[in-house]
Amino acid sequence: MAIQTRTQRKHSPKVSLKEMYPLNEAVEWVKKNTITKFDASVDLAIRLGVDPKKADQMVRGTVSLPHGTGKQCRILVLCTADKEQEAKQAGADYVGLDEYIDKIAQGWTDVDVIITMPTIMAKLGKLGKILGPRGLMPNPKEGTVTMDVAKMVKEVKGGKVSFKVDKYGIVHSSVGRVSFPLEKIVENAMELIKVIVKLKPASSKGIYVNSISLSSTMSKGVFIDRNVALGL
Repeated sequence: MAIQTRTQRKHSPKVSLKEMYPLNEAVEWVKKNTITKFDASVDLAIRLGVDPKKADQMVRGTVSLPHGTGKQCRILVLCTADKEQEAKQAGADYVGLDEYIDKIAQGWTDVDVIITMPTIMAKLGKLGKILGPRGLMPNPKEGTVTMDVAKMVKEVKGGKVSFKVDKYGIVHSSVGRVSFPLEKIVENAMELIKVIVKLKPASSKGIYVNSISLSSTMSKGVFIDRNVALGL
């Protein structure tokens, strides 16, 4: 049995980690029991009844969180010269093309989101093994492959995040920071849940949303009452 530190014992769970709680109670518990000295991320994990190995059950998309994630998102825009100025004015942190493609090929991935144009995608094929595992490969379904790069930059800076079900059938996404007021975290979480529910694949049978849990960086998770969250 693992030995708990004094800090861990002090912040031991005051709720059962096997029971389900209303979203607002779960958020309140996570805020109170986060022991990090930094402003931890509050994360939602939604286990779906899908088989990610099947292409028609791959759940992915984007959601514009009403209050953002509280994280400074570093954006790289790979575009042609005529789009560079508008991308910079929209707030992109890095803008260019071949020089950044070469930099990525050498291992540089110090960004959170990469936005590009349809005509540029062919050049990114060789970077798939680098960008893919890190979730950085631009994708039309997530809006990161677009001719209107400036609009997408503004949306991402404004709180738009992408999500994708992992190989275990779980969608992970940040819904704010511990410093956020409880109401803002709840509203962000409900917006994410609402969008994911709308993306249910037609081929998915049985229960679609199996479970929902909330946690913060380095804290234990609390299960949320899915029936209440889904309005069932």
